[in-house]
Amino acid sequence: MTGSAAVRSVRWLWLAPPLLAAALLLATVVGETRIPLSTVLQVLSAKLGFSDQTLDPIQASVIWHYRLSRAVVAASGGAGLALSGMILQALLRNPLAEPYLLGISAGASTGAVTVTVAGVGAGVISMSAGAFAGALAAFALVAVLAKAAGGGVGVRGAGIIILAGIAGSQMFNALTALIIAQSASAEQARGIMFWLLGNLSGVRWPDVRLALSMAFLGIAISLWHARTLDAFTFGSNSAASLGIDVRRAQAILIATAAFMTAIVVSIAGAIGFVGLVIPHAMRFLVGPRHTRLVPATALAGAVFLVLSDVVSRIVIPGQVLPIGVITALVGAPAFGLIMVRGRQR
Repeated sequence: MTGSAAVRSVRWLWLAPPLLAAALLLATVVGETRIPLSTVLQVLSAKLGFSDQTLDPIQASVIWHYRLSRAVVAASGGAGLALSGMILQALLRNPLAEPYLLGISAGASTGAVTVTVAGVGAGVISMSAGAFAGALAAFALVAVLAKAAGGGVGVRGAGIIILAGIAGSQMFNALTALIIAQSASAEQARGIMFWLLGNLSGVRWPDVRLALSMAFLGIAISLWHARTLDAFTFGSNSAASLGIDVRRAQAILIATAAFMTAIVVSIAGAIGFVGLVIPHAMRFLVGPRHTRLVPATALAGAVFLVLSDVVSRIVIPGQVLPIGVITALVGAPAFGLIMVRGRQR
């Protein structure tokens, strides 16, 4: 990247936080029922302790407990998924790598249906907890398969990880379909399918704390390993020649990507294309250096998922679409455009 391009990318990064704040504010204003911006600002001011105005309890509850918590979880989830895709694309040197490559989404789906449909846990375990346990089980299975197949460093090791992820995804997808076919009623099957496409309707403030912690942890680890990620883009042999402990770095970064994806899927279901498209788009804007790419990817992923959630609530009057439908409708054409532009360059 040239000097002038680097300066422009830094200027763009300064615009990102206000853009994220505007997206969060828009998400609290727009919804199934429109609420005036002045009312939203009054509620936020009172809840944050800046004023003591008397509020309409219904509007205050909708804004604070439903819309704002949902928007913050969407922002955190978008940042986590985008960072996961960025990490995997750098480590595996595969432009098609994305968070669900490791079978985490499929494992989370199996865990969710095992709890809600098969009744495992006798009502003590929530669907989110079951999804998180399933995601970790899938990641563990993929790791064991990759190690048993001789996965190591280099191109061969990356290919083995990808193949192990595909195998794990197919197995857990089959288990999910089997549980739904044998145990689910029609209403349960409809609810599960809606959740599998991404659903933020049930999130509340306890989910916000978990999602925010995940996002900040992922950003911190990614920034700490920014130069390591730069080295991996030239291959693991190049990273090793620079004195990087390749196996240790791979283990930490892949585990971080898996952890972030598992948290997001356990809260909101499987939301596709965020981790695939956003890192590529940010490379066009700020270049491949991860010191700039990490914050740009996190902020862009957050804004993208917040706006996608807003669209999912208003595109069809009286009906909320799964957020994964919106991200796919936007992400698939965008990824095609990125591929064409990348080939031309």
